[in-house]
Amino acid sequence: MKKRLFLGTLATAATLPAFTPAHAAAARGPALLTVTGAVAKPNRGPFEPVRDQMMHKQKLSFDKAHAFDYAELSALPAITIKPTLEYDGKVHALRGPLLLDVLKAAGATLADSSRIVLRAVDGYAATITVAQARAQRYIVATQMDGAPMALGGLGPLWAVYDADKVAEMASRPVQERFGSCPWALYHIEVQA
Repeated sequence: MKKRLFLGTLATAATLPAFTPAHAAAARGPALLTVTGAVAKPNRGPFEPVRDQMMHKQKLSFDKAHAFDYAELSALPAITIKPTLEYDGKVHALRGPLLLDVLKAAGATLADSSRIVLRAVDGYAATITVAQARAQRYIVATQMDGAPMALGGLGPLWAVYDADKVAEMASRPVQERFGSCPWALYHIEVQA
């Protein structure tokens, strides 16, 4: 019967790896994070004013980038940190990959003196060095207290570190510890 042959062929085909061109990798899910600048593993082309409206409004531009969707970020090894947050003065569990692991996945050039510009959807930007990101163990948090972070809250991504474990920050009032930690992170520029 042709129907059984069709279903058998379909079932067999489902077990084979799908052919996808390299540029289609970014099409798995919507991009949550775009890494530009000194990246050697781009998976998308140059800046497009219509496609990249938020970046256009924030006067950004690039010739290549690595765009991460939630699945790609979630596939990276993750750690959990438990800082006291300024918003309620309580300890929260934040989970996600190390910031430097995200940048390595994009093929970023990571000299200690390289600068990393972390940009939020509202345009807020903070600049740190690779040495600072390494010493303070910045993560790209994707979860807070065991749940994904929502847009409109602190997410869906947050570049953050455990300020309670960094001596010079732990001695400051909690509201002064996270100036270099943009929540609603969507863009990182690596300056070699």
